[in-house]
Amino acid sequence: MKSLSQLLSPLMVEEIIGSDDKIITDVVSDSRKVTTGSLFVAVRGTTVDGHSFIPLLQYSGVAAIVCEEFPEFIESSITYIKVSDSAVALGYLASEWWDNPSRKLNLVGVTGTNGKTTTATLIYEMARLMGYKAGLLSTVCNYVEDEAIPTNQTTPDPLTINALLHRMVEAGCDYASMEVSSHAAHQHRIAGLHFAGGVFSNLTRDHLDYHKTVEAYLAAKKSFFDGLPSTAFALTNIDDKVGEVIVQNTKARKYTYSLRSRADFTGRIIESRLDGTTMSFNGRDVEVLFTGKFNAYNLTAVYGVSILLGWPLEEVLVGMSRLVPVAGRFQAFHSPKGYTAIVDYAHTPDAVVNVLQAIREVIGNRGSIITVVGAGGNRDKGKRPIMAREAALRSDRLILTSDNPRFEEPGDILRDMEEGLDIEGRKKSLSIVDRREAIRAAAAFAQPGDVILIAGKGHEDYQEIKGVKHHFDDREVVKEVFACES
Repeated sequence: MKSLSQLLSPLMVEEIIGSDDKIITDVVSDSRKVTTGSLFVAVRGTTVDGHSFIPLLQYSGVAAIVCEEFPEFIESSITYIKVSDSAVALGYLASEWWDNPSRKLNLVGVTGTNGKTTTATLIYEMARLMGYKAGLLSTVCNYVEDEAIPTNQTTPDPLTINALLHRMVEAGCDYASMEVSSHAAHQHRIAGLHFAGGVFSNLTRDHLDYHKTVEAYLAAKKSFFDGLPSTAFALTNIDDKVGEVIVQNTKARKYTYSLRSRADFTGRIIESRLDGTTMSFNGRDVEVLFTGKFNAYNLTAVYGVSILLGWPLEEVLVGMSRLVPVAGRFQAFHSPKGYTAIVDYAHTPDAVVNVLQAIREVIGNRGSIITVVGAGGNRDKGKRPIMAREAALRSDRLILTSDNPRFEEPGDILRDMEEGLDIEGRKKSLSIVDRREAIRAAAAFAQPGDVILIAGKGHEDYQEIKGVKHHFDDREVVKEVFACES
């Protein structure tokens, strides 16, 4: 429990009706969770406005309500606090409620279209390899040291974020890393957090169903760096066309990383294989267990963060060689028949291109590439034909299939993807709605030396159809197919 006056101390309060001399039992933004003594924050969401629930809370026992506009009826037992932006206020209230845990950790945020999960996870892994206790907030899973905590969002709500960071502090963690999605930045879910550093990976087309324009998408990403304090570092990929723009207004100390230009932290690919790569970091050679240029960028970012956090160079280089790939990110499985299946989360045109280029760089003309890919329903439709076109250009055979159709008809999604195929693309492709059957078909086509790319779902163990999540795991299906081949 905390006093209301203490909780309100970091806020820019515009007006208050009632007393701030109250004890608050919890902070909530979901009206269904209100209990006696609660502080309710009315946030304007994308589908629901929390202000609409204020009249229903008059006799709920709620102690105080934070809002952007006062209700018509004022209940004398409730304190009403007016702020300019409830979403921002929620972030600061959540931090204050949980004793500002981000200020007790070295918290590093990672943003960008592709590479967030891998980079954030590897920073967490590297911290642990350095002998520190660490935590992670990511798309795949949240971790407090060894304890895995399931997640269903790239960046959770502020109350969940701070509760998890508090658990990390209680567990003795020194470091934490987290993915910062564009949605989270735009919706102020990271408001009130204190970051030791931020990383920008890249910017390509994604989430335009939400942001509408690439410019708005960029602005959301940039806002994360605009909010970093002068004590933090901002590490950006200058090989990306907006790499310098994204940090131009930050107060943080600016650093760069690159695979092809002069930068503070440079990575170079010396030799690539399906099971790893020989790389150099600022001129020092290291064998890493990752493949592809996109992973080389991720690793160079991790190297840069490690040095900026003050970890010893020689130990960092050893740590780089010990890092292992994230589940569902270029995860390779070798068939008894002599071909390789790679499961990857690539679900944007750029990500698909990166993975396919990585595979071609390794196998050259010694084998064929068979790609199985779909596109999510109720999301940016504009990227569907682009994904199909880019996949067809870089594959010897293409199978279009379901991803997470959500509330759309899978056949309609596939027809949207087919629109991106030219005559040559159509000749080498077929559409199979059932994802399991699509993977089996790819395996039937594969010959020794070939590579099957199964893209789009990666670590996910479900398919979302008509609002229901059905168990489905690409990796399990691959293993089932291999078992039949043995």
